[in-house]
Parts: sequence; structure tokens; C-alpha cells
Amino acid sequence: MIAVTFALPAESSAFLSRLGNKSRSDRHDIKTIRGEIDDRTIEVLHTGVGEELCRQRMASFLQDRQFACLVSAGFAGALNDKLRAGDLLLAENFSTVELNAMRSGLGSSLIHRANLLTVTSIIDSIEERQKIAQTTGAVAIDMETEFIARACAEHGVPLLSLRVISDSPSEPFPGPSKILFDIERQRTHVRKLAMFFLAHPTRVPRLVQFAKRIARARTTLANALLEVVRAIG
Repeated sequence: MIAVTFALPAESSAFLSRLGNKSRSDRHDIKTIRGEIDDRTIEVLHTGVGEELCRQRMASFLQDRQFACLVSAGFAGALNDKLRAGDLLLAENFSTVELNAMRSGLGSSLIHRANLLTVTSIIDSIEERQKIAQTTGAVAIDMETEFIARACAEHGVPLLSLRVISDSPSEPFPGPSKILFDIERQRTHVRKLAMFFLAHPTRVPRLVQFAKRIARARTTLANALLEVVRAIG
């Protein structure tokens, strides 16, 4: 069995639509979705955004379980413009599977290999992103992979970290991150979002373009995950 994690359903929907024979389960108070790709059984977990929820769910998810591999998937923000929205990144510093062998099985996907950094909050500032890139050598950031990697190491589960870029310095969020996503509530506060764009109507086209980029990125990630699952198998 292969495990695939995403932070949120907004990241996983295109991939889940490719699974056959889907079913839902609730084990140790953790909800997962199980399905099949070819003859491979896939179990999908949504970890939530950020350290606390991710650590809790991963501990419960991996308890008394055996997986051939866990793929940590989802969105990541680029730290510079060498990566653009829709690009794929294999995180070398977190992955414990053999990446050269994996890339040879991904003939139709162009995937960059570099370091990913897990951070504690969504970073809007271009200057701060550039500083992080210079001081860490990472090319992109997320908020979960480090904690997923720790859990996999503790339970002896091979890890592959695959992320799709959702935003970059030249393709930023259309509004403040705290408006777009409330980490404490683990969801978008729709009323605050609507009020912000009513007060800033010139940003509405940016929101529309952002939504289109996210939809394309989600599909790109789903296509790559299909190849990854088949390459693992």
C-alpha cells in the first residue's frame, strides 16, 4: 500500500478524482480516503496546515501501519523566480527513496530537484523569501513536510516529497495570506475574503488569475502523482 498526504482537500481533489473504488475510513479519529490506481492500493490523508495538526494526524495515521512508501504532496511557494507556478519539485533533503531511479520512471514530467524548507507561517514578503533562499539554500517553502519526514523516519516508512509550485515572487498571492487562509480555523474565512475584495476591487482580476493557476497546478500534481505511484510499484 502507498500513502499520499496533502495538507488540504483543495490540493488533493484532482488526484482523488483519478482513484478507482474509493472508500472512506475513520481510524484513530483520523479520516482517510482509500482507492486504487491500476493494481496499487492508495490511502490518502489530509494532514492539515502547520506543525501542530500535522504532527497529531501523522502520529495517528502511521500507528501500527505498514506502507511501501509515503508521498508527501501538495503546494509550495517558490522563494525565487527560478521556479514558476505549476513547476514540480522533488525535495532532495526530505526524500529517502532513490530519486535517480524515481526520475527515470517519470518520463513525461519535468521535475526539478532541490531543497524544500518547512516554515511556521505563510510568507508574503518577497524580501523575506529572498533572505530565506540566501540563508538556507532552499528553493521553496511549505508548512508540513519536515513533520511528515520526522514521522516517517520514526516509523521506518520511505518518503518521497513531491510539491507543485503555487506562487512565486513574480506570481504572488492576490491578497494577504491571513485573508486567503485562516490557519487557526484551517479554512478560508469567506466573509473576510469577500469584504477584502469588495474594498480592493482592482485585485479581483489577480484573484481570478490565481484561481486559474491553482487549478492548473492541481492537475499537474495529480498527473505527476499517477506516474510516481506507478514508478514506485
